[in-house]
Amino acid sequence: MFEWLSDNETLAWWMLFFSIIFFILSLVMVPVILVCLPEDYFLLPIRHRKPWPKLHPSLRIPLLLVKNLLGVVFILTGILMLALPGQGILTIIIGLVLIDFPGKYHVERWIIARPSVLRAINWIRAKAGKPALLVPLN
Repeated sequence: MFEWLSDNETLAWWMLFFSIIFFILSLVMVPVILVCLPEDYFLLPIRHRKPWPKLHPSLRIPLLLVKNLLGVVFILTGILMLALPGQGILTIIIGLVLIDFPGKYHVERWIIARPSVLRAINWIRAKAGKPALLVPLN
């Protein structure tokens, strides 16, 4: 390991730099996203919305590609952070929230329904003066 670090010192410094940047971004963005969610966001059995429906397809499609690419970058960076300094798991979760995949809404609802997760999210929302998230009882 030390040999690899000495051989790739510049790369290691860049990885550390981006690890710190993503750590700071995750500390800022996660509470902002949680506070902006409507309280009934997870009550619908399926999500019926199209992303950015009022935008012209020539603008909406590139934006979706950029959002998904950013999500992949967060996931890959989070995987690196599992070995480097930073919030690896939190960064992976942010990446998963950004990308679109079949069954994503179901996975989000399952995670949110965990009592410890819901308690932590509602604590953040209460600090911001927002009502608690409502989740289905199943």
